[in-house]
Amino acid sequence: MAHQESLGHRIAHYIEEVVEIAGEFFYEIIAPPRGHGLGLWFLFWGSILGTILVGWYLYSVGIHIPVAPMWRKMFGFLYTWYPVWLPLFCARIFAELWLKYVRLDYIKRAGEVLLEIRVPKIIEKTPKAMELFFMAMYETGSVEYNETYWDGKIRPWFSYEIASFGGDIHFYVWTLARYRNVLEAQLYAQYPTIEIVEVPDYTKKKVYNPPHNFMWGTYFVLQKPDPYPIMTYVDYGLDKETEEEYKVDPLSTLLEYLGSMKKGEEVWIQILTQAYRMRGIKEGQPFGEKDWIAEGQKEANKIMKRDPKTKSSRKVTESGFPIIPTLTEWEKKQVEAIERSLDKRAFWCTARLCYHAEKEVFHLRSPSVSGLLGTFRKPFNSNLLNGFKLGWYTDIADPTKDFLFLFGLKNWAMNIYIPRYAKFFIDAFRRRSFFYAPYRNWHSKPYILTTEELATIFHIPGSVVTTPTFERIPSKKVEPPANLPV
Repeated sequence: MAHQESLGHRIAHYIEEVVEIAGEFFYEIIAPPRGHGLGLWFLFWGSILGTILVGWYLYSVGIHIPVAPMWRKMFGFLYTWYPVWLPLFCARIFAELWLKYVRLDYIKRAGEVLLEIRVPKIIEKTPKAMELFFMAMYETGSVEYNETYWDGKIRPWFSYEIASFGGDIHFYVWTLARYRNVLEAQLYAQYPTIEIVEVPDYTKKKVYNPPHNFMWGTYFVLQKPDPYPIMTYVDYGLDKETEEEYKVDPLSTLLEYLGSMKKGEEVWIQILTQAYRMRGIKEGQPFGEKDWIAEGQKEANKIMKRDPKTKSSRKVTESGFPIIPTLTEWEKKQVEAIERSLDKRAFWCTARLCYHAEKEVFHLRSPSVSGLLGTFRKPFNSNLLNGFKLGWYTDIADPTKDFLFLFGLKNWAMNIYIPRYAKFFIDAFRRRSFFYAPYRNWHSKPYILTTEELATIFHIPGSVVTTPTFERIPSKKVEPPANLPV
């Protein structure tokens, strides 16, 4: 009986995996692209919707279209050629399932560790030091076919986190255990006075149990195509040697707000990174990924109104006189910012925020939530360049709620849909899962951030940040010299 139950459980698990993969394929089709290709997406789905509406109208007025013969021909074609397409379809499903299985096993064997960064009272390093750290952590990894498809080897990814527990602020870095030494070495190289200690995972201490406590979470996505950078520490003048009292740290407003959280409130911020590289079949990616450098050059050419092949922006009138397009100051700054970004190391990234609160202090869409969203985005957002906006979140927009109310589904959405997907969100957060299964690219697509951008949104704050609840250590604990006589 136990064997039968185990077999049934395995079959059910397999069906869940197939459904998840099918859902990912479906999402690839229906999800609107970011930046390029949005027009084609609207054209595709607009054509389908228009066809359905026209067909419904013709049917309602009594005009019948001979659809049945067309459907018979189409399905007849599919049936005739199933020896060709069915094996390919099944092979794709099998490959996805197999990769998911071996990669989960690889991640489990690799182990994980959460490290807390404890900051001293006196630290005068600029975010430039953090950028040097990210440059050193640019590890694309190399895999061969046998390592990918048999061993499940994957390229490393890291999670850089800021958390507030009732106003008590902490900085963390999550990594696979095998990369711990190199991560600590590179952090100490740039910040010799900090302390790095292994700590229990704070995300596993919190139990989501509505209605006794509540949670609100979101993914942040970019407003414009990847080559447009966000506001960075360079724009704030932190790349220059400046006296401490004249520095403006873009993290200060966020840390100040995190420090104002009340007892019973928790905020988790997570930035997941993986070194950018165009992946292919060797890494289990059946379709080629975009060339970020080429996309950036395309955007620069578009702004400068120049030919992408000749790089010339000169055109001539009918009489033969050259016309040199004049760039506005905004356009010049855009081109300069894009070209500066293209010269940096790049990472696939996503950022997500999770807000927890006990029942007594939680109010959905309260100043706590809206304030958090504003303080995270505003220091980095620019109308000229790029910025963060809300992607998918564990709530239903007000217009959607009104729509569901008309069909009597509002209570279902609020009591069943939201808690269910909130649990999925928390689980993905705890696993630091995004680039690989489970929850691969869940409800969001990775985007490009350079080392300069990453160092802006996550760095060790200097003495200019004076948040009272941000505890700093007096000094780093020094280990005794290794050459002392025993």
